Amino acid sequence: MHPEKKQSLYPWIVVGLLWFVAMLNYLDRQMLATMRPSMQGDIHELQSATGFGNLMAVFLWIYGLMSPLSGMMADRLNRKWLIVGSLFIWSGVTLLMGFATTFEQLYGLRAVMGISEAIYIPAGLSLIADLHTSRTRSLAVGIHMTGLYMGQALGGFGATVAGSYSWQTTFQAFGLAGVIYAGVLLLFLKEAGTRSASADQRDTDRIPTFQAVRLLLTNASFRVILLYYAIPSLPGWATKNWLPTLFAGNLNISMAEAGPLSTITIAVSSFIGVIAGGLLSDRWVQTNVRGRIYTSAIGLFLTIPSLLLIGFGQSLAHVLGAACCFGVGFGMFDANNMPILCQFVPARSRATAYGLMNMTGVFAGAFITNRLGKSTDAGSLGSDFALLSAVVLLALAVQLYSLRPQTADVQ
Repeated sequence: MHPEKKQSLYPWIVVGLLWFVAMLNYLDRQMLATMRPSMQGDIHELQSATGFGNLMAVFLWIYGLMSPLSGMMADRLNRKWLIVGSLFIWSGVTLLMGFATTFEQLYGLRAVMGISEAIYIPAGLSLIADLHTSRTRSLAVGIHMTGLYMGQALGGFGATVAGSYSWQTTFQAFGLAGVIYAGVLLLFLKEAGTRSASADQRDTDRIPTFQAVRLLLTNASFRVILLYYAIPSLPGWATKNWLPTLFAGNLNISMAEAGPLSTITIAVSSFIGVIAGGLLSDRWVQTNVRGRIYTSAIGLFLTIPSLLLIGFGQSLAHVLGAACCFGVGFGMFDANNMPILCQFVPARSRATAYGLMNMTGVFAGAFITNRLGKSTDAGSLGSDFALLSAVVLLALAVQLYSLRPQTADVQ
């Protein structure tokens, strides 16, 4: 193959390689959301929705605390090794969860999973952003995001697989698959060319860690991005962790049916959203510097009526239609977060910036996961889902008023 053609293909090869990492990233964390009925006979603490919410939330709190550090690491270290190492560790943790016999063991393993999985997203997204220009960046990020949605969808089958075999076997099988794929990445993944320079050259391009964080936090636009990212994360994490439970309750079906139905609906519609949002954004930004902002805003707007219907809908048509609309809208939002960040933050600090964004989003997710666990026990899960539409409207207003980029790509 001609060297120039090979070079032009490699950014897309990286997207393909990382697609499977993204899938495993969400699959390993999400399948627990539907496996509670299979596990609660062996782990009695899971019989309480509040106890289950605590198990889900510890991952998010640790993941959030680790995210800024992960971003700083990705801006300064070889991202290939960070990605391979994080995949190997969280897959090993998933494997070990299949041998856990107590709630305390599961709790500790979920905490370790939070550390290892947090390392991946800033490294993976900044690598993709560096390899792709403003003409393809949103589409590349969007395709990568479909891996996350596929992992979320497959995670919905956790209860189905556990019902056919056992929850222990389910964790062991998927954990082993990730360990093997880490070896595949070790052979084929490479760092971006600009980051493969000599150590001396890389050092001259860097600024001290705390100075980089200070510059980010004194950037008014970045502070708006933090808020804009965190607020939609509330319904985003709510659907990931509690939509199967809501489907089961509102539609009077078993979790083995509700898990795949809810996660596949969100995953397929989000797949459509990220591809459509990526294509639209990449074209719109070529003629209007706010094109990515507007594309993301359209996506967020679609989630507002969706949350109302998800919360109060009682028929299959209403709930599935609302979930589809939510998935398309959230996908359009998701595909443009890193590309929008690239309009305000230079390449040398993007992973750190995304790590801070991830922290705010995940802390919002930990809060809502705990809150909806209590809502489930109180019988108010649906109404609390619907209330999330109000906070999304706030984020939409702030985003449209405040984010005014001057360029498609800050250097």
